[in-house]
Amino acid sequence: MASVNKVILVGNLGRDPEVRYSPDGAAMCNITIATSSNWKDKNTGERREETEWHRVTFYGRLAEIAGEYLKKGRSVYIEGRIKTRKWQDKDTGQDRYSTDIIADQMQMLGGRDSMGMGADDGGFGDSSYS
Repeated sequence: MASVNKVILVGNLGRDPEVRYSPDGAAMCNITIATSSNWKDKNTGERREETEWHRVTFYGRLAEIAGEYLKKGRSVYIEGRIKTRKWQDKDTGQDRYSTDIIADQMQMLGGRDSMGMGADDGGFGDSSYS
């Protein structure tokens, strides 16, 4: 049976991107994106908001583009897949898990001014991720 692992996020960067390179020269970039949900509390009538933070990883050319053009607060559209990884806590030795989004497409949102370059926003895709 076929399965689907697809994530679409539209949110704002919580911090500037971090770009690193593997020993073989492959680029990897990590960002965090905040998404928010709003609703009206049925009991109190108050407007409520909940923010969810997502860890996103880019690879290859897409990582380099993200590192160059994305900045804290920037709105971005991301497509990718969910990946859960297991790691060991250095202090306790316990197994830990973290869930990340492995991005394969990105669209920078907002006007020209939010990019700070006077250039049109662009959409980028890269299927060369691991």
